Order: sequence, then structure tokens, then C-alpha cells
Amino acid sequence: MNRMIENTRRLLAAGLMVLAASCSTSNTLAPSTPDITNTEVAGFQNVQPGSEEDFILNVGRRTYFTQGSAALDSVAKATLDTQIAWLAKHPRWLLKLQGFADDPGASETALSQQRADAVMDYLAAGGIDRNRMWAKGYGKDRLVRDCPDTACRSQNRRVVSNLRDERDEP
Repeated sequence: MNRMIENTRRLLAAGLMVLAASCSTSNTLAPSTPDITNTEVAGFQNVQPGSEEDFILNVGRRTYFTQGSAALDSVAKATLDTQIAWLAKHPRWLLKLQGFADDPGASETALSQQRADAVMDYLAAGGIDRNRMWAKGYGKDRLVRDCPDTACRSQNRRVVSNLRDERDEP
């Protein structure tokens, strides 16, 4: 019996030593690449100012809404203010505003159209010519996420601002 207790103690001691060694905070391995977070990503070095890529990467083209609402909050207005400034500097672009909704109990098509119209009204109030824009509500078509979780579904309540060279179907 004593021998069994002694063997158990030795196994526990060995296990604790292995555990302690694995929890060491010292870093004995040198990183293979430098830890630089502002390094340019391949493929994005040649983004031309005024291009569609510039708009997508540096301005942002999605405006989000709270559930059941087409009202613009302060975050949405900040996004749209950035779009207004960019569009004013690049008047060659037309803008297709695509509204989406994933709001239980609401008429998704009507709500998505109201959201797209709200964005268009805000951009027009900011000086963007209405003749450069058109809005269409798509309801639940083209969901970003199909999930029951409220936080996940919020990504579907949006208006996407898409640049166009010419008018296409509304």
C-alpha cells in the first residue's frame, strides 16, 4: 500500500512539473516574421483614389439599422457623411442603394425600401444630386447571415451603396 501511495505521489509530481513547464510565460522561440500590424496587404497597394476599391476599402458602403426601423442613428449618419464627402470629390459615379430587411413581423420589402429611401434622402440633403442615385428594397433577398441569433440577424438590416458607371435596373 505504501509503495502504491509513493508511486501515485511520483506520478502527480511529474504531472505537475509537466504542467508548470507548459505554462511558462517565457518565450524561447523567436517569431519567424516581425509583428507588424500596419503592413500593407498584398493586392491593396495600388488602390487608386476615386476607384470603386477606394470607396469600398476607405469609405464603407454599408449602413446598418435597428430592428424594425428605417431611422438613421449617429453611426449610420457618420458612415453616410463619409460617403457624401467621397461622392462630392468623385462626381462621375452613380449610386445604387440596395435596401435589405430581416425583421420578424415586418413587411420586409416595404421596410427595406424605406431604409434605401432614408439613405438616399440623407445623401441628397448632404448635397448629392438625386439624379445620381436610385433606391430599391429587396426584403430578405441576399441575406448576409441566415441565423436565428439577434446579433447575427442585425447584419441583414442594411443598405448597401454600390457604385455604378451607368444606371441599371432599379
